[in-house]
This record gives sequence, structure tokens and C-alpha cells, in this order.
Amino acid sequence: MATAAHCAYCFEVLSCALEKRQPLSFSEVEDLWDQYEAAATEEVGVPEDEIDGTLSPPPPAAISRILNSPSTSSSASSSTPSLSTDTSTSNSSSTSSLSSLPKGSARSKGVASDEKYPLFVTWDTISKGGHKSLRGCIGTFEDQELDDGLRSYALTSAFEDHRFDEISLRELPNLGCGVTLLTNFEGIKDPMDWTVGTHGLRISFTDRNRRFGSTYLPDVAREQGWTKEETMISLMRKAGWSGKPSGWRNVNDLKVVRYQGHRHELSYKDYNEWRNWVEVTGRTGA
Repeated sequence: MATAAHCAYCFEVLSCALEKRQPLSFSEVEDLWDQYEAAATEEVGVPEDEIDGTLSPPPPAAISRILNSPSTSSSASSSTPSLSTDTSTSNSSSTSSLSSLPKGSARSKGVASDEKYPLFVTWDTISKGGHKSLRGCIGTFEDQELDDGLRSYALTSAFEDHRFDEISLRELPNLGCGVTLLTNFEGIKDPMDWTVGTHGLRISFTDRNRRFGSTYLPDVAREQGWTKEETMISLMRKAGWSGKPSGWRNVNDLKVVRYQGHRHELSYKDYNEWRNWVEVTGRTGA
């Protein structure tokens, strides 16, 4: 599944591209995120000097949020990828601030750095009130090594989603990043044989001698409050089909693939707190 470290790496790549500096490597980010979480875990325990009757300084704000804030698990924005053929949000969405840090990053959750996945990277603008607005979302259905795939699509979704202007440096503090790793692709004969909130859909069909295709990630139908039929019609509209809604089943050679995916989210604030911790502590990654 996607992890906070994956999102942190996307932020690292984007911020360094905008600030024209060299980013940490994927393995360094993973290792340093593990160290960061370990430091947070240590702060959760009772300090030895407190047992001796002396008080320790309070933990950093991010670590304090681990203790005091509930985790959130829903996404307020609909991550609708822009490309209709190989791009186009997951059965579960986890929002990571260190208020809800999952214990362990990619390696401790069983996602090896050298594993390959189809993936999508989503950028959202987060308002002061916490509302999310889609800022860019592009990915691929081709298996990607996480290092190359996350680096490539972090930048592609930030700079090449033609629905939006390129993300600028001044926007960084208001961004959130979501990473979705896709799994369990299954062709289905019945276009209704899928579950809202669990499955994403990829469709292709022919109409008037033209081939169409589009996709929605697993969270989209649930976030929009759509029925299955409304989702299918919207998918076909997204692909460019202009027929009557009642005629969606009548297109030629309709093929539907359902898939699953877990999306993880991280705010720039939490990425920046981790990055500052790296700088202040002088930690180095693998």
C-alpha cells in the first residue's frame, strides 16, 4: 500500500524542482521517514529523566499531535486523473499528518522499494478550512518501480496536467499530496459488477467508429455520491462520448476493468516538519 514516505518523496521531488536544488533519493527519504517515526515513538513513552523526578522538554508539535489528535481517513476532494487512456481514489484513503502517522513506512509495511506498481500522484490545494480542491492528478497503468514512478509522476501531475496551470513555488505551503498504488485488476463482463468505494474502473468502447477510454480511481464514485450507473455514464462522458445517458449500454465493444488501490495523503505542513527535523538533527539516510 502507499505510505507517508511515498508522499514525502513526491513533495521532496516537487519542492526541489521548484527551488532548483538536489532532492534526497527515494531510499534516503524512506530511511529518514522511518527514523522520524521512531523518534516520535520514543517520545510517546515516559522519559527516563521524568522517572527520576525531572521534566523533559515537550516533544515537537508534530509528535504531540500523534498523542492528541485522531486520525482522519477521508478525502474531501475528488481525484480525477486527467488523461483518458493511461491516466485518468482508492478503497481506503489515509491522511497522514504526524497526528495520524502509521507506524512504519514502506519497508515495514511490506512494500519493498524494488516492487513495481501502476500508480497515480494527486496534488490538492488545501484551504484554511481544510477543504481540498484538485490541483493535478496523473498516473499510469504500467508497472513502475517506485523510485522512478513516484519521481516522474510527482512532476508530471504538477506540471503537465493540462486542466491546470503548472504548480508554482508559492503554492507549496497549501498543497496536499496523495499517492495511490493500484492492484487487483480484473476484467468484468457485467459493467455493474463492482463496489462503490472499493473498486476503480477503467473502460474502453467504440462509438461511431471511434475508440474511447477513461478511468476513475476507487474513491471518486464514493466522494461524488454517485450510483454505479451514474458513474458509468460519467466515465463515458469523461472519455468524450456524447450519446444519450440511457444509451450507454448500447455502445460497441464495451470493456470494463475493475481494480483496487490504497491512497495515502500527506500535507506540505507535515512534509516540511519532517524536512526541518532532518536538517536540525543532521540525520542522513541510507
